Amino acid sequence: MQAIHTKYIPATNNRGAKIKAYNCDHPRGILVSIDYELDDVQRHFKAAREFIAKKLAYVPETKKMNYGSSADNKGYCFCFTYSSVEVK
Repeated sequence: MQAIHTKYIPATNNRGAKIKAYNCDHPRGILVSIDYELDDVQRHFKAAREFIAKKLAYVPETKKMNYGSSADNKGYCFCFTYSSVEVK
């Protein structure tokens, strides 16, 4: 399973701020309007879930996912709880 990346896209003169969600197979991804009633992580999680529903052929359970900050510190990287490795 590939990780879902999210990134904050600031507002312009013509558009409000958005969150972009994408992965390796869909680098153009989707743009989701910001829900200001949610906190920052929940906003990005909502975008990741919408991306999964719209772009992935197999829609896994998304109630709980692991996440961490992105390398550019402008968003997050989400992955599924069953995507783990055991150290031996």
